Amino acid sequence: MRRVLFLGIGIALIFAGCAMPRFTVLSDPLSPEEHLQLGIAYEKKGEFDNALEEYEAAAKKYPVAFFYLGNVYFQKKDLDKAEKYYRKAIRKNSRNADAYNNLAWLLYVQGRNLDEAESLALTAIKLNSSKSQIYRDTLEKIREVKRPLR
Repeated sequence: MRRVLFLGIGIALIFAGCAMPRFTVLSDPLSPEEHLQLGIAYEKKGEFDNALEEYEAAAKKYPVAFFYLGNVYFQKKDLDKAEKYYRKAIRKNSRNADAYNNLAWLLYVQGRNLDEAESLALTAIKLNSSKSQIYRDTLEKIREVKRPLR
């Protein structure tokens, strides 16, 4: 026979016969924004696996978290996953200039799809002029590599 005692804030204590009670989280007490902020704190400390866990929780309802997932995977040198999440961030919010820039940088680092990388950097510049100097640096690096190819 199971008895359930609700403890509030989405936690239940479940008793099953003579077994030790176990805690079950029924709902997440943190908002997506709080998960994002916690992920940022973990990322700053270099705790990438914890950051990924928090960003994944945030991404369920807060699409900007896909950009942060891309950043962590980039730092972990898992460039395929980083690309996947940057592209997802762009699909979820086509005005996320940082996602365009970081995807352009990723392609530049890999030395592939440089025409696409150039286009992504140009889009970032158009979307957010306040960061155009950062995005222009990405664009210039891409164009330097492309120059000998012309």
